[in-house]
Amino acid sequence: MGKYFGTDGFRGEANKDLTVEHAFKVGRYLGYYYGKKNPEGRAKVVIGKDTRRSSYMFEYALVAGLTASGADAYLMHVTPTPSVSYIVRSDNFDCGIMISASHNPYYDNGIKVINGMGYKLEAAVEEEIEAYIDGEIGEIPLATRDNIGKTVDYTMGRNRYIGYLMTIPTRPFKNMRVGLDTANGASYLIAKSVFDALGAKTYIINNDPDGFNINTECGSTHIEKLQAFVKENNLDVGFAYDGDADRCLCVDDKGEIVDGDKILYVCGRYLKDKGELNNNTVVTTVMSNLGLYKAFDKKGINYEKTAVGDKYVFENMMENGHSIGGEQSGHIIFSKYATTGDGVLTSLMIMEVILGRKVKLSELFNSLTIFPQLLVNIKVTSKDDVMNDPDILKLNDEIAEELGDDGRLLLRKSGTEPVIRVMVEAGTDELCKKYVDRMVDFIKEKGYAI
Repeated sequence: MGKYFGTDGFRGEANKDLTVEHAFKVGRYLGYYYGKKNPEGRAKVVIGKDTRRSSYMFEYALVAGLTASGADAYLMHVTPTPSVSYIVRSDNFDCGIMISASHNPYYDNGIKVINGMGYKLEAAVEEEIEAYIDGEIGEIPLATRDNIGKTVDYTMGRNRYIGYLMTIPTRPFKNMRVGLDTANGASYLIAKSVFDALGAKTYIINNDPDGFNINTECGSTHIEKLQAFVKENNLDVGFAYDGDADRCLCVDDKGEIVDGDKILYVCGRYLKDKGELNNNTVVTTVMSNLGLYKAFDKKGINYEKTAVGDKYVFENMMENGHSIGGEQSGHIIFSKYATTGDGVLTSLMIMEVILGRKVKLSELFNSLTIFPQLLVNIKVTSKDDVMNDPDILKLNDEIAEELGDDGRLLLRKSGTEPVIRVMVEAGTDELCKKYVDRMVDFIKEKGYAI
């Protein structure tokens, strides 16, 4: 974890934690860095953004920095994060930049850098950018005369991504009634176009962004809006995306939430039955529900657990050749088609399962029992002190023993805040609360709580 860059880019409140000067310097260094690596001496960088008001400001600042360093900037405008990753790979860009704070409120923003292979930028390069921002690297040269970079409208990149998505399903969506919640975000120009082209009867909500309403009471973080919409309109399925459309949660035909764990379950089983589940393994994070693992055990499917973050899921998938992995939050990666979580792609894969199985989505979870889960965040003076305290570790072991095979306690540090996350899964909500309260109260008794 760097000073500015976390597991998902450089993120913070616009012009407070992440300023326009920061964006300019990120552009300056990326243009310089990739310019040195490019045989022609001029980098090609593609940029996408979500619908936040500040995204336009950061876009122009990045463009100024890139072109001042001699790089050419190609603008996809408002587009999902996975589309930038796709275009970087398919059109041979040196790197891509996505301006978004994902599911965060409108006043936050972020800069995600994607390398030429479509993966998240290497930590070593992020460290160089941070050193340049802090003045620890000498000033880099400004381009002059015909070496100054140019800006190119690259809306065609977004259109090519739409075309790519349309080639993935193997069946038409005719007669399927589908609801979409685009969170007033990056998918509002894309998702409905794809579903309409594939023949679905598409109903859409929260697709009128104004710069301030992204993720506001809508999208995957407020899926209750889509639940009501699906039930009111008697739809077959609904899909909710986040602000940059790299995650997807679903609503089944009964109006029930289908989270990332359930998506991994139905898609993992479907891939296994088709002989396409590489290594017979699904990659999860430590936050996935215990019920998912028990269901996989019954179906003879192996699984791996990574740290929280789709970055870690993808690294595991690439190292081992796995075909599917993801998080509860709806970041699902299908390595055959993408190098990052892709909300619209995930919804297409769910449609494949529904149509391939010839059943309703609600009928695909008969062998899956999700355990009650409770997560509490507690602000602390020192995360490391809490995690290394022998008394806390002893209590952790005691609770784990009491829960046995029908529950678990997970303590972990937040990657961006002075917070310890206490999560318990157990057979009942009452047991979850009992053990969470026991651990939280003990952390407070030890004097760590702020």
